[in-house]
Amino acid sequence: MTAASTSGAFAAVDLGASSGRVVLGRVGPDVLELSVANRFRNGAIRLPDGMYWDVLGLYQDILAGLRTAVREAGELAGVAIDSWGVDYGLLDAHGALRGNPHSYRDPRSEAAIDEVHRKVDPARLYAVNGLQVIPINTIYQLAAEHDLQGAHRCLMIPDLLAYWLTGREAAEETIASTTGLVDARTGRWAPELVGALGLPAGLLPDVVAAGEILAPVTSVVRDELGSDHDVVVTTVGSHDTASAVVGVPATGPNFGYISCGTWALVGVELDAPVLTEESRQANFTNERGVDGTVRYLRNVMGLWLLSESLRWWNLRGSVDLQGVLAAAADLPPGPRIDLADPALLPPGDMPGRIAAACRAAGDRVPQSPAEVVRCILDSLAAAFAATIDDAERLSGRPVEVVHIVGGGAQNALLCQLTADACRRPVVAGPVEATALGNLLVQARTHKVVDGDLRALRERVRRAATLTRYEPRAV
Repeated sequence: MTAASTSGAFAAVDLGASSGRVVLGRVGPDVLELSVANRFRNGAIRLPDGMYWDVLGLYQDILAGLRTAVREAGELAGVAIDSWGVDYGLLDAHGALRGNPHSYRDPRSEAAIDEVHRKVDPARLYAVNGLQVIPINTIYQLAAEHDLQGAHRCLMIPDLLAYWLTGREAAEETIASTTGLVDARTGRWAPELVGALGLPAGLLPDVVAAGEILAPVTSVVRDELGSDHDVVVTTVGSHDTASAVVGVPATGPNFGYISCGTWALVGVELDAPVLTEESRQANFTNERGVDGTVRYLRNVMGLWLLSESLRWWNLRGSVDLQGVLAAAADLPPGPRIDLADPALLPPGDMPGRIAAACRAAGDRVPQSPAEVVRCILDSLAAAFAATIDDAERLSGRPVEVVHIVGGGAQNALLCQLTADACRRPVVAGPVEATALGNLLVQARTHKVVDGDLRALRERVRRAATLTRYEPRAV
């Protein structure tokens, strides 16, 4: 498409658990173009006392990407940040970071689950926050903190980075909803839960919705970026899945989505949360989406299993991913493992853990890398299908087509196996759904484009390359 004079240049900072990037987007009524200004690594760092994120290194990489975006765009209208959920930084009364943020893969929060449930009955907890019980949730992480009394503010990762850019402390609604401290009906902090945990007064900043202007970057940051103009930071779906769902190229409301990266978030989009006991027993979560929607989903272990297996193999010799995938496609269906097994969460010998899980279940044990990969992909496809079926049944929302967005959309074997297991067509793409959702909500906030989610998704469909997989008889 050709750029129009009414288009604007925006930067989407998109942070995943294994990598991050700054994407420069040119957006207008007839234009939607992306280019990567900076791509950088990310990953949890294991130290003797736990697992942490190098958030200062991420901030430096973000600044470097924004400098490139300013040079390439000439004038950058806006910036917005999305990231993985649940993790946070603590600030002292002077606004200084008290320490590197813990990674959700740190096992410290597992023991805190029982502590929280002694304070709030699990059924009552779900009736308020609507979240599945999973150790990574912020509510359990905060319960595991040794000293919160000296903390002035708790800022989720994208909110922390936006604070460093602008000086404004805020909690964007979609990322706040991953904490377990937000009322699923209102999208605001739940006083009952905050009080039950005994959190310090004022620890949690005001909640703001996606699509609001936060503030221009500070003069110090503007100088660092080399910009002669104000660069405005806005809120978007700051939980990366919320932005990814905006970027799902659906044509109507009856769709399921799989935002597939390190984790796979599998569910449907609703107008209101589902807070039934049946939903709680099924371990479904209700997170806030853009424009007051609800992301009704289940967290499923995603491509972490594949990426960690590849890392393990490559420490001991080179493994070609495409070759292994081709070999896996020629194999018959493999054994399936329980993706909720906590042994699969931390880094380490993933192929060995997968073999142990198969052995414990009395299944055939995969030997070669291709057999391990086939086991992973068959297990993922089966878990995706079960989750889509559960989401349809529990929510009453029919699912006629399943959209896979994010990195998993590039894995043709996974997409086909998912279509087969779901017994529904799968539409794969865009890979850049999160960045697209981020950029489009920014552009709408700046009044460069307009329209509801359906209109934004129409723009995605026009711009994206999509692949359709029909279910095969199995």
